[in-house]
Amino acid sequence: MKYRRRTINVLLVIILVLLLLCSCGTARREQEDIVILYTNDVHCAVEDNIGYAGLAAYQKYMEEKTPYVTLVDCGDAIQGDVIGLLSEGEYPVQMMNRIGYDLAVPGNHEFDYGMERLSRLIQEAEAAYLCCNVRYTGTGESALKEVSPYRIERYGDVEVAFVGVCTPENITSSTPTYFMDEAGEFVYDFYVGDNGEEFYTQVQATVDECLEKGVEYVILLTHLGVDEDSAPFRSINLIEHTEGVHAVLDGHSHSVIPCQVVKNKSGGEVLLSSTGTELNYIGQLTITPGGTITTGLITYPEKDEETECYIDEVLGSFEEDMKRVAGHSEADLSIASKDGIRIVRSRETNLGDFCADACRIVSGADIAMVNGGGIRANLPAGDITYGDLLAVHPYGNTLCVAQVSGQEILDALEMANRAVQAEFSDGTNAVGENGGFLQVSGITFTVDTSVESSVAMDENEMFVSCGSVRRVKDVRVLQEDGSYAPIDPDRIYTLASQNYLLKRGGDGQRMFMDNPLILDEGTMDYQVLIDYIANHLGGTIGKEYAVPQGRIVVK
Repeated sequence: MKYRRRTINVLLVIILVLLLLCSCGTARREQEDIVILYTNDVHCAVEDNIGYAGLAAYQKYMEEKTPYVTLVDCGDAIQGDVIGLLSEGEYPVQMMNRIGYDLAVPGNHEFDYGMERLSRLIQEAEAAYLCCNVRYTGTGESALKEVSPYRIERYGDVEVAFVGVCTPENITSSTPTYFMDEAGEFVYDFYVGDNGEEFYTQVQATVDECLEKGVEYVILLTHLGVDEDSAPFRSINLIEHTEGVHAVLDGHSHSVIPCQVVKNKSGGEVLLSSTGTELNYIGQLTITPGGTITTGLITYPEKDEETECYIDEVLGSFEEDMKRVAGHSEADLSIASKDGIRIVRSRETNLGDFCADACRIVSGADIAMVNGGGIRANLPAGDITYGDLLAVHPYGNTLCVAQVSGQEILDALEMANRAVQAEFSDGTNAVGENGGFLQVSGITFTVDTSVESSVAMDENEMFVSCGSVRRVKDVRVLQEDGSYAPIDPDRIYTLASQNYLLKRGGDGQRMFMDNPLILDEGTMDYQVLIDYIANHLGGTIGKEYAVPQGRIVVK
C-alpha cells in the first residue's frame, strides 16, 4: 500500500513529540535537513510497541520531508525472542532488509549464534555492518571480513562519517569460545588493553582518518552503554577520552537517553542518545541546513500496512507451535521487583528459582546455576505456552552437568556477585546489575556488600582469581535429607547449567571450562523448563514459587 501524505491537522494530533531536545552546531552552507533515524536493543521485538511497521511508517514520513534520511541500528537486533532463536537471526535480518536499514553495529548478542553464522547474516544483510575496534589475530580468514570500521555518506554537498564501535564486553557477555580458535586461543579482541587507553586510541585513530578525508561531521554508532559496571568502556568514557566526534548513538545498557551533552577530551560538547529497548522509541538525529545537530526520542502510532502484513506472515509461520500449552502456573513468575525494576541480574527472583530448579532436578545434579542475563521474560499466572517458555530462555543453550570442586563454586559465586549493591534500585533504574549474576538451586549464601569485590579479571574480563577476603559468605549446599551443610572447598560436586557457562566460559566464568562433563550438550534449556513442568511438577507450577525462596541474602 502506498504511503499517503497526512494533513497538517492530523499530524498535530498524532505526531511524535521530541521528549527532550538538545543541540550543538557548526556553520555550513544551506541545504535540506539530514535525518538519522536510529534504533538499539530491539531484541526481536518486531511487533511490540512502535514495532518495525511503525518504524517503516515514520521513515516514509520523514522521506517526504527530506531526501536525506538514513536508518541505523546500534546492536542487539537479531536475538532475544523466538523469531531470532528459531531462525538463528535470519528472520530479523530479513525484516531489517525489508524496512531498509542502511548501517548497523554488531551488539554483543549478534554473536550469540556463533561467528560463522554471524558472518553469513552480515553477508545477507543489506545494511553495512561497522566496527572500528575489532581485531583478528588468527591465521585463517576472519569471519568478520565484511565488517568495515566506518562508512562515509554524502548528503548533497555534505559528507558525514559513521564510525562503528563494539563493546569490549562482547567476549564475556556473548560466548567466549566463539572468539577463540580450535586450540582455545583468543583470535578476536576489541582493543581492551591499558584500562581503556588502547580502546580510546583505536577509536580516535579512526575518527582522525575520517576527518582527514574532509568529512564535516563524525557520528559514532556504538554498542557500549552507560552502566557503571561497563567502565572504562562506557560511551561516556569514550567521549571523554576522544575528540572530533559530534554525536554518539548508543546501545547495550537499554538506557533511555533523549539527549545528554557530554564534554569531550578538549572540552567540546558531544551529544549522546539511546532509545532504550524493544522499540519503545525511535531515535532521531537531525543536522539542519544551518549546521545545528539535535537528537531526541519519538513515539509514533501509525503503521506501514505492507510491513505489518509481511511481519504477520513471518510470525504466522511458526505461531501455532508457539501457542501450544505446556502447563499452568498458579503464580506470576517475574524477572522484576513489584515496582517493575529488573532485579534478575542482582537479586534472587521466583522465576530464577524456577529456572535453576529445572536445571538441577531434571539433570539430577547437586547444584544448579543459571545466569540472570539468560532469563529474559516473565511467566504470568495461567496457561503457559511453548512460546512463553522459549521467551524465558531464547538463546538456544543446552543443559550440561560438570564435576566441579567446592572451591570453583565459591569462585564462581564471587565472580557473579562482584557488582551487587546493598540497594538494587536508585528509585528509577536498576543498579548493581551484572548479566552473569547467578540464580541458584541446591545452594544458599549471603552477599556482604560492605566488602569490596576482590575479583581479578584479565583484559577480556575472564576470571583470574579472588582475594582472601570475600563478599560471598555462609555458602551451604542442600543435603539428601533436605537440610543444608557448609560447602566443602575440596569436595567434588555435580553442577548443572547451560553450555554457555560450563563449556564456553560465559560471563567470564572460565573456572569450569576444562572440568569433566557428565552431561555434554543435552536438552535445550527451554525444553528443560517444559520437562520440569510436565514430568516433575505434574503440569502445574505451584504457589511455592509465588515468592523467592530465600536462597540469596543480600545485606
